[in-house]
Amino acid sequence: MRAIHATAAGGPEVLSVVDLPDPVPGPHDLLVEVAAAGVNFIDTYQRGGVYPMPFPHVPGSEGAGRVLATGDAVTDFSPGDAVAWAAAPGSYADQVLVPADVALPVPAGLDLVTAAALPLQGMTAHYLVTSTYPVQDGDDVLVHAAAGGVGLLLTQMATARGARVIGTVSTLEKEVLAREAGAQEVIRYTELDDLDTELPAQVRELTGGRGVHVVYDGVGRTTFDASLASLRRRGMLVLFGGSSGQVPPVDLQRLNRAGSVYVTRPTLGHYTADRAELLWRAEEVFGAVVAGRLRARVGATFPLAEAAEAHRALEGRATTGKVLLLT
Repeated sequence: MRAIHATAAGGPEVLSVVDLPDPVPGPHDLLVEVAAAGVNFIDTYQRGGVYPMPFPHVPGSEGAGRVLATGDAVTDFSPGDAVAWAAAPGSYADQVLVPADVALPVPAGLDLVTAAALPLQGMTAHYLVTSTYPVQDGDDVLVHAAAGGVGLLLTQMATARGARVIGTVSTLEKEVLAREAGAQEVIRYTELDDLDTELPAQVRELTGGRGVHVVYDGVGRTTFDASLASLRRRGMLVLFGGSSGQVPPVDLQRLNRAGSVYVTRPTLGHYTADRAELLWRAEEVFGAVVAGRLRARVGATFPLAEAAEAHRALEGRATTGKVLLLT
């Protein structure tokens, strides 16, 4: 089978196409023919050496496809079934082994390309608005990178729960997408001379001086200070990613000065702690897309062999919505 190898820690240039033996499923595995694999920032962190990984390795953990074969102990899936996944290492390939306990049934009416765009970012947006900070009717919510893969889904979900979303974006094109997703206010941070002071000032002007109930921040280093300063008293900063880099250590006394605010650093694995929770989140996200209540935007697709270009586009902030590799 064809696969992508990250040969050493480094930039996108370390990604290359290789031929590997077809994988053989263990007792609890599904062998899946990959239709599309999700490209995510965690893939770039692992490729770059930010997160320790063995080299060479096949990047990717997300995708969708059809089951080719099952292990002897698998009872819930059969060859031909459409499945998606968020946690199957080695997904940048023609075939991948997906443990049956992380495989997500794809419902009728959801095509495999759209299904591949949803597991990681869709379930992330779901846990953020339902569990980490359960958004309530009337809440003011600040969403950074509101035209990104998580941002567009998060904006739709928060708006559906009755929140007023203030989104940050970099361009007019992205502002249009954020507003289409339901953002009532959009701030183009590229037009600000001093993000740390001007962004919180605009947020407070929009919220009667109070600040927002919650900030959903997947950007990290460059936005953290502005996020903290945008919160109302006892608000929550949910730092769920670091696309601009990791946030340095924080003096906890800053939380006091900011108004007894909260900061949390969640991850999807802790919010899909068992099979029941995983299926609940996936079923709600998939079901909302099939029913037309949630729109999944696939902003860019690349052939599998162009994985390096996909990484360059993602890291260069040249994409909106989801980035996928097609096999």
